[in-house]
Amino acid sequence: MHDHRRLGRELDLFDTDPLMGAGLPYWLPDGAIVRHTLEEYIRDAELRAGYRHVYSPVLGKRELYEISGHWDHYGDDMFPPMDVGAEQVLLRPSLCPHHALIYRSRTHSYRELPLRMAELGGMYRSELSGVLGGLTRVRAITLNDAHIFCTLEQADQETRAALELIGRAYADLGIRASRYRLSLPGAGGKYVADPELWRRATALLREALDGSGIPYEAAEGEAAFYGPKIDVQITDPAGREATLSTVQIDFHQPERFDLHYIGPDGAKHRPVMVHRSIIGSVERAVAHLVEEHGGAFPPWLAPVQLAVLPVGEEQAGAAQALAGRARELGLRAETAGPEQGTLAARIRAARLVPYQAVIGGREAAAGLVAPRLRDGRRPDALPGAGLLRRIGDRVAARGPGLWDPS
Repeated sequence: MHDHRRLGRELDLFDTDPLMGAGLPYWLPDGAIVRHTLEEYIRDAELRAGYRHVYSPVLGKRELYEISGHWDHYGDDMFPPMDVGAEQVLLRPSLCPHHALIYRSRTHSYRELPLRMAELGGMYRSELSGVLGGLTRVRAITLNDAHIFCTLEQADQETRAALELIGRAYADLGIRASRYRLSLPGAGGKYVADPELWRRATALLREALDGSGIPYEAAEGEAAFYGPKIDVQITDPAGREATLSTVQIDFHQPERFDLHYIGPDGAKHRPVMVHRSIIGSVERAVAHLVEEHGGAFPPWLAPVQLAVLPVGEEQAGAAQALAGRARELGLRAETAGPEQGTLAARIRAARLVPYQAVIGGREAAAGLVAPRLRDGRRPDALPGAGLLRRIGDRVAARGPGLWDPS
């Protein structure tokens, strides 16, 4: 059973320090590569799906979160206010109030809708130290967040499209959802008191799930304070379940922030706000990827994609040249020469690297390399350029597969 906390340290992905504080991990170079690659993947997927990216500050005035409802309904999970002159500012617990303000800053026509606004943004939750652990429960979170401002008639299709994006990302990442949950309000929770709002939002989410053919279970007490949501659940190797991705319908914040668009009749109309996150927080996503793959990431996500292994010192030059060409092509390649041990020891040390290229005297003389795949397969020797092309094609295609048939 893989534990991302242990593996994260063993593989030099991330660590913590008491002086930084509990729930505030830092990322080491290999972990930073995984994180950066994942973030670039998400940005690219969103751009292709018609999203536009923004940046917004991690601080906001207390009044902002009073308007959004976070201060009243979510205050226990927020860090205390900081006094700055005559104002109080807070570390944000969510990005949606900021995106609502960005939308409100300009006049919008119905012709612009749906307007899809995305951000990989920081937010902060005042988690108790007893529940913090590794990357799954942290106080500083980078959320893959987006808000779609659309008409009521567009909300169903936008919700379905978000679910499709989530499914595609899971396939590329080599992970799977354990179940889909329709999260509804429950007794005793701090929820916005507007029964009609809840009824309309729940009906839209049910329609999108049914129309997408996705089996789901309803669960009371799991909704956001402002509306119901679809939670995509994952399960770790120990059988613990967590939410990774979400899609939410929100009528509350458009009302609170007086958002509107100009309709074809020239009058103001209220948009629907669809919240969605493809991979949830980057921290939790990486934690799950580490545990799901045991550190053997899909080739496109691996910190090192190609290990070049010269058998002897005589092949060191050829190995360095191949690794250099790989890096020029955008691949992450390293060499491991005889100074690092026997060939067998170096092969074992690179066991999590998707591809190895062994260069002995015979291969060097013929201008070839002997590839070894992480799963134990050993394809026929081929020219270095051919190997790099095969790896590059596989990385560009993403997904968990190692080798495409010729």
